[in-house]
Amino acid sequence: MSAAGTLSGGAAGLSGLLRLRRRAAPAPAIAAPSLHPAGTIKCTAVPDAAPIVWGRQLRPALLLPAALLPSSQPAKKHNLRPAAAAAESAGEAKGFLEKYPALVTGFFFFMWYFLNVIFNILNKKIYNYFPYPYFVSLIHLVVGVAYCLVGWSVGLPKRAPINANLLKLLFPVALCHGIGHVTSNVSFAAVAVSFAHTIKALEPFFSAAATQFILGQQVPLSLWMSLAPVVIGVSMASLTELSFNWTGFINAMISNISFTYRSIYSKKAMTDMDSTNVYAYISIIALIVCIPPAIIFEGPQLMSHGFSDAIAKVGLTKFVSDLVLVGLFYHLYNQIATNTLERVAPLTHAVGNVLKRVFVIGFSIVVFGNKISTQTGIGTSIAIAGVALYSYIKAKIEEEKRKKSA
Repeated sequence: MSAAGTLSGGAAGLSGLLRLRRRAAPAPAIAAPSLHPAGTIKCTAVPDAAPIVWGRQLRPALLLPAALLPSSQPAKKHNLRPAAAAAESAGEAKGFLEKYPALVTGFFFFMWYFLNVIFNILNKKIYNYFPYPYFVSLIHLVVGVAYCLVGWSVGLPKRAPINANLLKLLFPVALCHGIGHVTSNVSFAAVAVSFAHTIKALEPFFSAAATQFILGQQVPLSLWMSLAPVVIGVSMASLTELSFNWTGFINAMISNISFTYRSIYSKKAMTDMDSTNVYAYISIIALIVCIPPAIIFEGPQLMSHGFSDAIAKVGLTKFVSDLVLVGLFYHLYNQIATNTLERVAPLTHAVGNVLKRVFVIGFSIVVFGNKISTQTGIGTSIAIAGVALYSYIKAKIEEEKRKKSA
């Protein structure tokens, strides 16, 4: 799925159309007109064989301003041909979205949240009858890679060439992506979806740490302070979570670290190719990385009874269709997340990732009927409030930077 392109304005679209005219058929050099005392105009004539623009010859009546035309020859109004009118309309449509880029970014965030909610619900339902997160993680990537290959085959998008240097840039991204993906799924299989996402709400903290200590970009003290409620809230929720176990907790924390580094390295890797191709190559590399652990940790159990048990519970058709659908939703939501990252800074992306968890937590509680303790509910609320405070402070800081640079 390609990222939506930015668009130019109505007035800008018309000026762009005129620039296209000039590039398509530059007018021949014409002597500058001069007014004689008698009020007549002297101008070099344009020959009949002058270049054609939109099927019209360039005549003095088209080239001179109306104020310089003789009174006996009023300026003529020339209607644009349908192709030109269509191009102008397209320019006006483009201009609306370039004038309001926040709408495009907002659409990306909405689709990111929506697809992620569907993925999490379907993914957890699969684990209820097929508890093999390494294999399921592998299927997610297999479906995603198949999606990318089909897209490349039809030119949507056109495959970007890759070389050894780009592979060196993308490999750490893919490695972090594969590790984060598998550990996330191990956590989702071990604990309630709501609790796994509560732990993963700490991702902005890890992102802020990486931004300051890895990228060398100073994070203001106010932002650090705003993250304190997030840490406290997650800690409170973890202490009394009914589904708590160390496997789910540790793997969710590893996932936080892995995805933080994935975001940072992805930003660096977007210099030579678009985000859609970046994620396609990341998926292919991550698939190769994830095959060995799936075989080592779950291969024997799957072959002896894993597949047969799942088919006996839900049937072969539902089992296969569930795996394909969950893989498709996984790829689409991550593709949108990657496109969103291309439009925003890593920290902003991390905050959006946390706000997304609000939707996932809420829907998972409703769909699965997860019971949570009062302290877990309070802790989750505190964590979300901390994220809201963080977002507000960051927005203010960015606004001040814009004013100073203006």
